[in-house]
Amino acid sequence: MSSESTHRSWDYRVIRDRLTAERLGSYLAATADDLDRAFDLYEWNMAASAGVLTTVAMVEVVVRNALDATLREWALRQSAPGPWFDLAPLDEHGREDMTKARARATRYGRHPEVPGKVVAELTFGFWRFLVGSRYHASLWVPATAAAFPNAVPDIRRRRRDVADRMQRLAFVRNRAAHHEPIHRRDLREDHAAAVELTGWVCADCAAWVAARSPIPRLVRERPEATAA
Repeated sequence: MSSESTHRSWDYRVIRDRLTAERLGSYLAATADDLDRAFDLYEWNMAASAGVLTTVAMVEVVVRNALDATLREWALRQSAPGPWFDLAPLDEHGREDMTKARARATRYGRHPEVPGKVVAELTFGFWRFLVGSRYHASLWVPATAAAFPNAVPDIRRRRRDVADRMQRLAFVRNRAAHHEPIHRRDLREDHAAAVELTGWVCADCAAWVAARSPIPRLVRERPEATAA
């Protein structure tokens, strides 16, 4: 028994029963059922999840603002009144997301609608779907491709690259947000995707994400998985 385990004021066996063996299953499997090591990994997973959420939040604001700017310019070219989200040919899923965002932005009708607040209420998942193939002709080509000026010139490949990085970040963000295990993921690749996607919008923003994201440090601090 380690000195730390001798002097701590809690018993991991009690906490294990509160968290359930099912939740700790992947951590116990990774550490050959060594409970102390399993909790080291579980606690690291919590910190890594927070790091993922921080990193994706940085990227999300940069990307959504870039997409919003191109869509506002596109709406002006339509010579039609109203914000871009009144004009965009959203599918049923997109319309549902937009309805929810507008409700939250107005505090369910209690305040006037402000387009910027609506945009801020749209989820990362909404923006991920917006760069999908379903909107290639209607929105990507005339508008949103311009949000990523530093990506590859080929417009089809650019959309696929952007969609791939956004899908990857949405997946790991969702796992982190729901307290799921991410200790087996290559978080270095997730970090690289975050920096790359941001760089396609803005080189300075990418440098900021690369420098301030806690993911590289957390990867270095990851405890050994296999028990001795």
